[in-house]
Amino acid sequence: MHRIFYYVVLFLCLLSCKKETKSNTQSSINIKLSGPVFGTSYSVIYDSEINYSKQFDSLFEVVNQSMSTYIPTSEISKLNRNEAYKIDNHFQNVFLASKEIYNETNGAFDPTIGNVVNTWSFGADKNKFLTDSITIDSLMQYVGLNKVSIIEGKVSKSPNTYLEFNAIAKGYGVDVIGEFLETKNIENYLVEIGGEIRVRGENKDKNSSWKVGLDEPRFDGEQSVYKAISLRDEAMATSGTYRKFKIDENGNRYAHIIDTKTGYPSKTNILSVSVLAKDCMTADAYATAFQAMGIDKVKTFAERHSELKVFIIFENEAKEFETLSLNNFPQ
Repeated sequence: MHRIFYYVVLFLCLLSCKKETKSNTQSSINIKLSGPVFGTSYSVIYDSEINYSKQFDSLFEVVNQSMSTYIPTSEISKLNRNEAYKIDNHFQNVFLASKEIYNETNGAFDPTIGNVVNTWSFGADKNKFLTDSITIDSLMQYVGLNKVSIIEGKVSKSPNTYLEFNAIAKGYGVDVIGEFLETKNIENYLVEIGGEIRVRGENKDKNSSWKVGLDEPRFDGEQSVYKAISLRDEAMATSGTYRKFKIDENGNRYAHIIDTKTGYPSKTNILSVSVLAKDCMTADAYATAFQAMGIDKVKTFAERHSELKVFIIFENEAKEFETLSLNNFPQ
């Protein structure tokens, strides 16, 4: 599923360049680093005089080797091929968090839906639906994170169950870098990977909270800022559907979000969901789940989970943008 890219105001000069170390000018206090990772890019700004780019690369490599389904030699790829594998603390952390969010959302967030998503993506043209219900039904019998568990360091699952953490691993990678910086006693930082963000403290260059911009949903492929917000000691993730969707013969637009109960694309008027949480892994997973749940269920869910701040951009019946802010999402 496509992830919306935030325009991080302080990153505009970074995202198109290679890794760079601390500026030599006295006006800059922060070190600014950026580079490719996880099929996208990362940017980190932090208050220190030490360049940790090599450590970042090492941490990214470990997370990739643990959980990337795009790397044939990763442990999760071996697991999905039913070969010998090893799970590390990163895998276990993400699995346990996924299990909790799966239960909280009644299965709306489900890392076992990957094979069904892949089938829709590769089995149909951009604006045509896969209509082979036999294929979908055969895959759906192996969907359900409740059928998967970790017992004595081994994953217990059907040989036909395909497990992937693509909807949570990017946020987890953000947390890994953030937690590493905290072990170095760095209190002021911003970490961003492909639009998922974690901040602590403040931007020492500006002596103010971190400023980020939310992407405006656009169907023309262009990018623009919808609005800017301030963050401090929070993590944020966004899930969007407006760049990747299917249209049926009646002109109805279906999001590239697969209903984990039916195996079919969800018809939705939600264009993007942004979530603030204590860590980026949690925000990442809930942003995905909320896309699938729909506005009414998200509103009810948010009433029970005040720790999650939510901002939804959706299209009304007149095809106009509307917004919904829940639990005091910053304005």
